Amino acid sequence: MGLRIITRRNLATACKELSNRDPALGRVLESYGTPPLWDREPGFATLIQIILEQQVSLASARACFDKLRARLGDVTAASLLSLDDAEMKAVGFSRQKTAYARHLAEAVLEGKFDFAVLDKLPDAEAKHELIQLKGVGHWTADIYLLMAMLRPDVMPRGDLALHVAWQNLTAAERRPDSDEFLQIAERWRPLRSVAARILWHYYLRQKHDR
Repeated sequence: MGLRIITRRNLATACKELSNRDPALGRVLESYGTPPLWDREPGFATLIQIILEQQVSLASARACFDKLRARLGDVTAASLLSLDDAEMKAVGFSRQKTAYARHLAEAVLEGKFDFAVLDKLPDAEAKHELIQLKGVGHWTADIYLLMAMLRPDVMPRGDLALHVAWQNLTAAERRPDSDEFLQIAERWRPLRSVAARILWHYYLRQKHDR
């Protein structure tokens, strides 16, 4: 199944294909149905939100992003740079993430980084462009490709929820590390983004049902 992007229309079909190939993923779909698309608007604001999600809970990052949006209205490169360090701290940015956010905003305003260019690039090249930005590592770039650009074959490197989900789903004795999990994920090409959504769906439903 060759897809350019994942959409609400083709997600269920892609899930069915994976379930036929992998019984473990099939069990998730049988129990919980098709996962959400979890799509996000491409651009500056979404990448800032993903940076906020690094190494913290999604709820904590969301609270910080909501405060930022309440403060600025539209979260743009120019509006973010209007805040001083104390104002950034007040909405929940650490010193390190303040530096990352400012670097991204400056790169956008100075024309050193253009989100529109990413659309024209294959996954590896788009990811390469993203990780040139300070504070954007493999996980952040992968999540942007998967959720904002809706690329079909991206597996986020180092996503703990995915590792935990796979361990629990397969009753593995130990949790796979980042390299091991990426190797496991090779079986889901060219729909690794869909497999990630299925595993996140499983992780969240299991957490909710405890």
